Amino acid sequence: GVLGLDNFNHYYDPTLKRARQKILEKAGVFIVEGDINDKGLLQQLLDAVLFTHVMHLAAQAGVRYAMQNPGSYVHSNIAGFVNLLEVSKLANPQPAIIWASSSSVYGLNSKVPFSEKDRTDQPASLYAATKKAGEEIAHTYNHIYGLSITGLRFFTVYGPWGRPDMAYFFFTKDIMKGKTITVYESPDKGSVARDFTYIDDIVKGCLGALDTAKKSTGSGGKKREPAQLRIFNLGNTSPVPVSRLVSILEKILKVKAKKKVVPLPRNGDVEFTHANITLAMTELGYKPTTDLEAGLKKFVKWYLSFYSGSKKKSSW
Repeated sequence: GVLGLDNFNHYYDPTLKRARQKILEKAGVFIVEGDINDKGLLQQLLDAVLFTHVMHLAAQAGVRYAMQNPGSYVHSNIAGFVNLLEVSKLANPQPAIIWASSSSVYGLNSKVPFSEKDRTDQPASLYAATKKAGEEIAHTYNHIYGLSITGLRFFTVYGPWGRPDMAYFFFTKDIMKGKTITVYESPDKGSVARDFTYIDDIVKGCLGALDTAKKSTGSGGKKREPAQLRIFNLGNTSPVPVSRLVSILEKILKVKAKKKVVPLPRNGDVEFTHANITLAMTELGYKPTTDLEAGLKKFVKWYLSFYSGSKKKSSW
């Protein structure tokens, strides 16, 4: 069985989160409403259920919002993660932990494609810095307590039920409403590019990580022997300029976008991301199969059906 935990915060429209909850509960996934920073709650959950694996996806996301509310990133991505590891290290047996890091840890790295062996000590945003901190914290808990930990560096995940604060999502919304969209360009006048990865491909990578995770080696906070510690890129390996993303959306929506092209601001965004996924292919059997056009078609189909009701429209 699977148990979910979510605090349904208001960083983006909770209506979408509640709709996801209904789908999960229909599939037999029970959702507890609570916060990873509530150590007492986490303790109760791990006391009540013998979890074999923890898939930790809870985080304060978004590169730009970190400039407005830095505390929320430290609270969720660092304190919340430590909380989860603290409770897990004392569990008997300890669960194996798979968690979401981010491609943002590569920061200002200019060597492409990004490999797990590359430097990750030049974050371009506070969000990236908290994810990098998470990787270092994971190393510590693995080393001291024998927790089996796998980090997954996601590259620009998109698709149905996705986050409304991401470009593909609000571009779709604004193009349909006839609003002008802002497209960033790099200093050399090239378009900013992203290694867009479709949600179904990411899920396959997550399941691969769960299936290959070895057991933790400690109990009651004491390590018996070295435990598994891994980090993987989960990307699509084909960066697409944001200008191309817009062209694809125009084609699918049959609407010409009104565009304003501006230089990339210094708000933590990087010019491009590009994943080397050799390690994930070898170790997890990870093989992305959805290109951006096919993925966006599925997203738009979902978007139109989800936001077609007048009540749902009102919240946008």
